[in-house]
Amino acid sequence: MSQIIDGKLVASHIRKELKNEAESLLKLTGKKPGLVAILVGDNSASKIYVNSKSKACNEVGFHSVIKIMENDTTEEDLLKVIKEFNADDDIDGILVQLPLPEQIDEDKIIEAISPEKDVDGFHPISFGNLVIGKETFYPCTPFGIMELLKYYKIDTKGKHVVVVGRSNIVGKPIANMLVQKKDGANAIVTICHTAAPDIAFYTKQADILIAAVGKANLITKDMVKDGVVVIDVGINRIEDSNSAKGYKVVGDVDFENVKEKASFITPVPGGVGPMTIAMLLTNTLKSFKQKMNIK
Repeated sequence: MSQIIDGKLVASHIRKELKNEAESLLKLTGKKPGLVAILVGDNSASKIYVNSKSKACNEVGFHSVIKIMENDTTEEDLLKVIKEFNADDDIDGILVQLPLPEQIDEDKIIEAISPEKDVDGFHPISFGNLVIGKETFYPCTPFGIMELLKYYKIDTKGKHVVVVGRSNIVGKPIANMLVQKKDGANAIVTICHTAAPDIAFYTKQADILIAAVGKANLITKDMVKDGVVVIDVGINRIEDSNSAKGYKVVGDVDFENVKEKASFITPVPGGVGPMTIAMLLTNTLKSFKQKMNIK
């Protein structure tokens, strides 16, 4: 029987540490770390995410701003808002909630955010530093995965990590983080995606399997070996007549069956998800300390 990797528990420890440090820094500097979340449009899921990030900020004593813009906002207007927050001394982190409306170029928006305030870790400068192993802002979900592996003392050195998914948000960055010649990394990494004729050929070889594709229950029991460590990043809604909402949230991994073979496994919800927000706050605090020249 596998051990459940409890992301809620680990995230709560991190938030407690952040709150204590924020209180100490407020006494020292008279200022709070500040995060702005920019939401363009009325996507209901995005609203929930933005509100949860703002709530988390308030819980740890950070300054939080939510900037809501209309769905028909132009790219020029959004760039203008980002420029204002780049220059705002009370803001240490800028988060633009994705996806954006089709009239706005996401790449251009990400590149407009000051690298010093890129707490999402998506800017090309941040990503470039990540690839070559320099200190940077790490994308929050991969950063959270690394912290979970560290917390549960899961050895990655020389282990075969198979990442299913190649997104810029999870797949590519986590692969690059795990391949670095550093403690908590130093793994042999394979990235799988839709071009693989038989994904199971690779997943069966994994000592550590990271699933991040957004396909409900894609990874089944017969696709993994005994003792595998499973990190499930997927968040998928499927119909559930027994639920008052009419749906339930599941991951990319068939949890109930795969847990019989795994040594460690993350649940969905309650696994990687809580860590993403915790690491966003961690990056915001880091930005604040860099601005204030505090080690």
